[in-house]
Amino acid sequence: MKILMFGRGVIAAAYGWALEQAGHDIEFYVRPGRAAKYGNVIDLELLDARHRLRGRRVTEKWAVRYREALEPDHDFDLIVVSVQHYGFAEAASFLGPRVGTATVLVFNNLWVEPLEAVDALPADQVTWGFPGAGGGFGDDGVLRAALLPKVFFGTLGRPPTDREQAVRAAFRQAGFRIQENADFRGWLSIHFIQNAGLHTQSLKLGSLADLAGKPRNVREAILAIRELLPLVEARGVDLRRHRSAVVPFTAPAWLTAPVLAWLLGHFPPVRTVMQAHANPEELRAVCRDTLAEARRLGVPVPRLEAAETYFTAETAVHTSHEGRVPL
Repeated sequence: MKILMFGRGVIAAAYGWALEQAGHDIEFYVRPGRAAKYGNVIDLELLDARHRLRGRRVTEKWAVRYREALEPDHDFDLIVVSVQHYGFAEAASFLGPRVGTATVLVFNNLWVEPLEAVDALPADQVTWGFPGAGGGFGDDGVLRAALLPKVFFGTLGRPPTDREQAVRAAFRQAGFRIQENADFRGWLSIHFIQNAGLHTQSLKLGSLADLAGKPRNVREAILAIRELLPLVEARGVDLRRHRSAVVPFTAPAWLTAPVLAWLLGHFPPVRTVMQAHANPEELRAVCRDTLAEARRLGVPVPRLEAAETYFTAETAVHTSHEGRVPL
């Protein structure tokens, strides 16, 4: 496939590298003027866990190609979009008249209604997915990230189309396992509130990495997520269709918190994601948007409200690390 990664963010770079390793032709779209600023290589320090549980360390200078313009007569087969959730509307608006014949993979965290989010895109060319990876670009420009073995795909209540199957095949070819979900709208909502609950504690402590080895804080995060599950139901999600996703947060917290705290601090791929994350504004925005929706729907979320001082727009300082903001 000829694949365009939209932006040069963490997810675009990590998966672009993996897809190129599998034989696909990769380019990055970046804003005018960014190509010269970025240079023609990306310094990678990846923990690649696709084939080894604890991961294989990859350190290399990856030569990449950028483009700063996109006309609708391009010949890309696939455009991969993974931006901060609050930047998705701008990305979709830009791509709408420029999609051409390509499939657009929405590889993104979203809190707005999925169909509304992609209203600017050709509906029959959109496919839905979510990465199993994370990390950040450091101040030295190096991408430190982990690639987990699983990638999440889904639909909004129907079987995957031929287009969607072709995208899944490309990721399988790159060595990823696929987890499928027929209610991807619900899956995205649950994932979003999981992040919000986790960040009530990570923002309080100062970083995601500081959660490692702190069962008491992890327990509070689990309880915050549990309080947010009714919010997901208020949005029309049937939690019975997502039992495996919610069990860690409905099971006794005294049992799950030590296990999760240990994973955050000792399982290398997860630890890498936590330590390398470099955009605290993303975490604050997840909490702000979740709290706004809870207030709109009248759902009580006391633990999220108690953490509000850590993520309000008035007190938060916007942080943007090169390469972490995708465009």
